Amino acid sequence: MATTKTNITVQLTGTDGNIFNIIGKVRAALRLNGRSDLIQEFTDYITRSSSYEEALSRVMEYVIVK
Repeated sequence: MATTKTNITVQLTGTDGNIFNIIGKVRAALRLNGRSDLIQEFTDYITRSSSYEEALSRVMEYVIVK
């Protein structure tokens, strides 16, 4: 089983799949769950992705995606 940096779950199915929308949802979830300390690290890491697929994979390193 893969591990994530947090145990925060973010619902992405049925929402806009635009990567900037996804980044916003994850940032909001981090903030609401008391992990504001990870927001800048997460944002920098995701925006250095070379593809959409890589960015999604990196999102799943930080949160549990549903």
